[in-house]
Amino acid sequence: MRITKSGKIYYIIRSIKRDGKRSSEVVERLGTDEEIMALHNCTDPRAWVDQRLKELNEEEKKSITKVLVPFESKTLIPMGEKKSFNVGYLFLQQIYYDLYLPNICEQISKRHGFQYDLNSILSRLIYGRILFPSSKLSCYEQAGSLLEKPEFEAHQIYRALSVIADESDYIQSKLYEYSKKVLKRQTGILYYDCTNFFFEIEEESGMKKYGKSKEHRPNPIVQMGLFMDKTGIPLAFCINEGNKNEQTSLIPMEKQLFKDFALSKFVVCTDAGLSSETNRMFNNFGGRCFITTQSIKKLNKELKDWCLDPTGWRLKGSKEKFDIREIEENEDTLNLIFYKEKWVEGYDDERGVEFNQNLVVTYSIKYRNYLRKIRKNQIDHAIRAINNSDKIEKRNQNDYRRFIKKTAFTNDGEIAEKKSYDIDDDVISEEEKYDGFYAVYTNLEDDASEIARINHDRWEIEESFRIMKTEFKARPVYLQRDDRIKAHFLTCFISLLIYRILEKKLDDKYTCETLINTLSSMNMVDIHEGYIPAYTRCEVTDALHANAGFRTDYEIIRKREMRGVCRRSKE
Repeated sequence: MRITKSGKIYYIIRSIKRDGKRSSEVVERLGTDEEIMALHNCTDPRAWVDQRLKELNEEEKKSITKVLVPFESKTLIPMGEKKSFNVGYLFLQQIYYDLYLPNICEQISKRHGFQYDLNSILSRLIYGRILFPSSKLSCYEQAGSLLEKPEFEAHQIYRALSVIADESDYIQSKLYEYSKKVLKRQTGILYYDCTNFFFEIEEESGMKKYGKSKEHRPNPIVQMGLFMDKTGIPLAFCINEGNKNEQTSLIPMEKQLFKDFALSKFVVCTDAGLSSETNRMFNNFGGRCFITTQSIKKLNKELKDWCLDPTGWRLKGSKEKFDIREIEENEDTLNLIFYKEKWVEGYDDERGVEFNQNLVVTYSIKYRNYLRKIRKNQIDHAIRAINNSDKIEKRNQNDYRRFIKKTAFTNDGEIAEKKSYDIDDDVISEEEKYDGFYAVYTNLEDDASEIARINHDRWEIEESFRIMKTEFKARPVYLQRDDRIKAHFLTCFISLLIYRILEKKLDDKYTCETLINTLSSMNMVDIHEGYIPAYTRCEVTDALHANAGFRTDYEIIRKREMRGVCRRSKE
């Protein structure tokens, strides 16, 4: 307000800062008392002024600052100056800090006394594994594409890998401890599975051994075992020699959970490949239980006949018994899961306790149709192989070549070199007997339908392996030293943990491919006065920003504001 000879005149004035000095500017002249009453038809000019001031303050909060950026059409950009930076990693960094990984790195650094920044190296290895998976040699270059510059030299990465490997058990146990503060861990049910990763080499050395490759590669491999909790979040992992029987990896891993994770009572769910009697007996003791897939083909004749018997099947919530031969396929029956169960008595001589197992078998028309579809495609492939005279030596029990029957010609009592190949109808008929059936062994006394549901959720651990192999490109592995190989898989494990947590925070709405592609494409361009987004705003980016509590999708973000965003991602 300003008092003159003609009376009071009201102004709205804003405080500003120019060239480092405080100043002020007039935003709006409101007028004298008489002008306000006449123009705005009010009787209390001061009350109207206060209301107008309040409205302008609200508008100021919502206003968009206009920034003028000087550009010269004839001026070249500076040689070697990077202008584009990824900010998608900030959403991963927020979870990285929620898991207290900088604190973990600090404790490790104190024990080892090295000078490089372990936290900077580990974080960049993880962000790079998710966003731009490649070799360790390119990690340093990739780190330079992130908005915040790395604080290490390229040669220090390999030194850090050896330390990371030495501290693997400590890091895993602390991650479990801190992850419970980020989301609820459901460790009453644990899923365990194994896979292997190949190397682009021909000679064995260290852990790299020739073994049965999941991908049928003729290369040395290492074996990875992974524990996952009921929510699908990774819990712990191990790396073993490639020629080791995967069944022997389960018990040592469980003992690690006892020691480092303080977990002792849980249900272990595994596939048939890990379903040895030794493993089942180990989890029939000390408050532990098991659910393991059982191949019906490998059961004795009595149990096999019982499993395939079409009578005596039940449905959840019904007391009626069904004959599956009488079930017609329609929309109502397609998704029904029929089941029956049978207790098989036994005894554990080593521990002196009963070893009774419940054999639960399910039957589903939908699963039957799924198996038939797969087999039809394989048979069609076998027919094409015969017609095209392809190499048709059988590789494994699931190969399409198992449907091909070889017959040798005879000529004047002697076996000719030429052979004929036909589709083996006997093999097809034998396999058809098991269509739609699925069996598990368990020592739980829960409802059979609940046991089947728990076992069904095992698909998430298989998907985790697929993510590591496909999206994270964890193989082929190019490292040679065993300690660095172990560190490589630890960074893959942490990357999977962080990714899965982000996935849960976004309510599992987006596929892995969509989420990672979005994060890796979220680039900002440096225009001196600030940064402008060079990515497409979409539903996924909105969800990421809403979850994180900060935004990077304004038309322009001043550098000071962007530093605040980076700081908030570490809080």
